[in-house]
Amino acid sequence: MSVAERFTAAQAKAKAFKKAPTNDQLLDLYALFKQGTGGDSTGTRPGMFDLVGRAKFDAWTKLKGTSKDAAMESYCALVDKLALTCG
Repeated sequence: MSVAERFTAAQAKAKAFKKAPTNDQLLDLYALFKQGTGGDSTGTRPGMFDLVGRAKFDAWTKLKGTSKDAAMESYCALVDKLALTCG
């Protein structure tokens, strides 16, 4: 199975979790997903009143320079780890 196929399967697995991951875990999933699908973050950092947007942007920006394949692999590994606790 290719990295892209595993990545797609991991997305479906994450959407089917019975219990929601923590906010930090969700940010990690978001950042890895964005890096895996879009590469390095683009645009400007959201303003100080957009707390959620700012947290997402910061999490994604921390992965700058990570290859798309490496981000996809990390996403799959995180989903597998979370599946043990989130079902």
